[in-house]
Amino acid sequence: MARLHAHIGTLRQLEILLAVYKEGSVTAASRVLFLTQPTVSMQLKKLAEAVDAPLYDQVGRKLIFTEAGLAVVNTAREVLDSIGHLEMKLADMKGLKAGTLRLAVVTTAKYFIPHLLGEFLQFYPEIDVDFKVGNRQQIIDRMSQGEDDFYVFSHPPRHSDLNLHEFLPNPLVAIAHEGHPLSTAKNIPLQTFAEQPFLMRESGSGTRHAIERHFEQQNIEPNIRMIIESNEAIKHSVMSGLGVSILSSHTLAFGGSSGLARLDVAQLPVTTRWYLASLKARQPSVVARTFLEYVESKGRESVISQLG
Repeated sequence: MARLHAHIGTLRQLEILLAVYKEGSVTAASRVLFLTQPTVSMQLKKLAEAVDAPLYDQVGRKLIFTEAGLAVVNTAREVLDSIGHLEMKLADMKGLKAGTLRLAVVTTAKYFIPHLLGEFLQFYPEIDVDFKVGNRQQIIDRMSQGEDDFYVFSHPPRHSDLNLHEFLPNPLVAIAHEGHPLSTAKNIPLQTFAEQPFLMRESGSGTRHAIERHFEQQNIEPNIRMIIESNEAIKHSVMSGLGVSILSSHTLAFGGSSGLARLDVAQLPVTTRWYLASLKARQPSVVARTFLEYVESKGRESVISQLG
């Protein structure tokens, strides 16, 4: 163990290892790190020699990490996280708020989270933000790596490993193109709306999850014409007269709603909530705590006021 402690590698080697693990290949990691492939390979070889065990096997074009490799990856993550926390604490002692806030959000949240961050960064200009966007399943998959401070969901996974902070309503509203026959109707029966050609989000989407559950509760099956992978594509498809849909009102408020009509449908909108989720096993950094305090004290009211 003394030899391992003395020779396990430099911080740069640990950073390189994490990049290769996250990107899935030496080539991709070298691009992200702005290093040559031989440099990356050489540093990983030195790290493997220090550990005295192979870190991964090459199977075709895929890297399969060994048990030893995964153990080093987990330790590298802990070491680099600890150094990041130390940097933030030292900055905090000097009266500064500095460091990196890491957010991973579902696609619909990308419409309002930038507005939340804008004012936050005016208060704390020394803070950097690492901002990732994906559908619900992709963000759940990111959680397994545990590298982000917060994950933003409207339907967070239900397990005891998460701290959940409810911070914003998320009404899902019915839409059609402006000239649609239902655009001027009042109190449209949900069954009538569901009989229209319906444009649905892809599997794994939180919006789709909420819509399907709502229709199931009402014992109604929508007439699905198309499955579409983004809110923007759904909006343009609705504008083009391809069908009706249900989207978050935030998509319309911050993403634009020209050419669209909100329909007055009975038993709609579907009201869900937005949550900041964090892993209980991850020690919150100074920056993460500062962001949460801002959201709970000022941020949510700021976004709600922009929603009108």
